[in-house]
Amino acid sequence: MAKSLRRLFMSVVVAALASIAVAAPASADVEPNVVGGTRASTADFPWVVFLASTSGGQFCGGTLVKANKVLTAAHCVKGRSPAATRVVHGRDDKQSTVGTNAAVTKIWVHPSYTTATAGFDVAVLTLDRAITSATLPLATPADASLYKEGNSALILGWGTTSSGGAASRYLLKANVPLTSDATCKKAYPQYSNQSMVCAGFPQGGVDTCQGDSGGPLVFGGKLIGDTSWGRGCAAAGFPGVYGRIAPYYAAITAQL
Repeated sequence: MAKSLRRLFMSVVVAALASIAVAAPASADVEPNVVGGTRASTADFPWVVFLASTSGGQFCGGTLVKANKVLTAAHCVKGRSPAATRVVHGRDDKQSTVGTNAAVTKIWVHPSYTTATAGFDVAVLTLDRAITSATLPLATPADASLYKEGNSALILGWGTTSSGGAASRYLLKANVPLTSDATCKKAYPQYSNQSMVCAGFPQGGVDTCQGDSGGPLVFGGKLIGDTSWGRGCAAAGFPGVYGRIAPYYAAITAQL
């Protein structure tokens, strides 16, 4: 079980360290495609953001779903204070200073959340300002077709480019196919399609990784998932697990 939670554990550790120190910058010559990703721009995906400590260390991702609201994973912010958390918008390169660095005034964690592997891994952050930007609509309970096996969903993040490896300096993107419930259940007995959705190639090679937690899983122009947990990163037979947004639509929109 400990190995199966490596991605989640590392995200929690990164979040903890980020609260007390600036994360070491990624080397400029790191090849940004170890987990199948390629460079992306916030100009093309203006709703993707990252979470950082007050000293600037990035530890998770998120999605702007309203001008002053960001959706992320509960395990990224459970136990954190708003004062210790920042949301960075419009910054491709973590070493740059462009974009908006917004303070967080409120953190809402789904009241049923205990651990990511039990589901309910969603949270909403309220910002101290409205950001002028496009936002990403949420999947609703009527959007069952968006979760069809084989749909090629977009993933984005600034996390590590291999399991336990160095973080990416730049925003990366990739596409991964949604898996069937049976495939995900085989990999993870605790999987529930009432709260989770899986995505990844059978052979692995493309995946989100540590530091990408809370970031978006997108299909059909909507946010259908948030990066949650998995066994390692990009391992064959172990797709990434994402919080399934549609079942949480009412609870999330109540915070918006």
